[in-house]
Amino acid sequence: MNIIILGTSGSGKGTQAKLLCGKLGLNYVSMGDILRAAAKNRVDIDETINKKGELVPDEITYSVLRDYLESKNIVDNILFDGYPRSARQYNFLKTWLTKKGKQFDLALLLEISDKEAIRRLSARRIDRKTGEIYNLITDPPPEKLSKGNLFIRDDDKPNAIKKRLQWYKDTTNPLIKILKKDGILIKIDGERPIDTIFVDIMRQINEASTGLHPGYLLPALRREQNPSEAKISSLSSTSLRSRFFAKGDKRA
Repeated sequence: MNIIILGTSGSGKGTQAKLLCGKLGLNYVSMGDILRAAAKNRVDIDETINKKGELVPDEITYSVLRDYLESKNIVDNILFDGYPRSARQYNFLKTWLTKKGKQFDLALLLEISDKEAIRRLSARRIDRKTGEIYNLITDPPPEKLSKGNLFIRDDDKPNAIKKRLQWYKDTTNPLIKILKKDGILIKIDGERPIDTIFVDIMRQINEASTGLHPGYLLPALRREQNPSEAKISSLSSTSLRSRFFAKGDKRA
């Protein structure tokens, strides 16, 4: 099963992506991570991302992703986080998967309002000394840390966030229409607690998988039906995060 996870900055898609990969044993593919790694060896990508602060062209992004997947021999059981974001990127990757005899099975869209996105993102702070990222709402810094050591990035200020949200809509809305037309789009309310969202996603993935393969139940959910094992709905957001996240991981 190949899944796309979409959402604006601050929607929590990175958090849910990691939880899903941990639960379902999917290969986690983060376009952001892949491009940052590529920038260390490719001057053109480094120039675009780190010096100009611009988006990497679709052709280059796709070629970097394709080379990464093929070098790792990954063609199935993938969760794509941060790619595709546009209809053009989707078509690039869909064509590649088709050549491999695979397809996109589901696309999860975590929806939050612009107001909530601004509230979450504008609360992010960075420690000048360590580079550690905190969130005044969801992950506040320790009390012993001086507030003078924290700063807010320019792109986390309200006006900059509004521009990013508009860019996201302009770029991603056409893709969302295609995903809906292809019958793989699942919309998720992203303004709920982490564990509530995760339970909802798992339920909807299972319902979709049984529709794709009648009588089939995801192995992870088969285990959940075993009374000797704890049910997913009983897990707190803290326990969910502790199972699948390394210390200091604050993907969203």
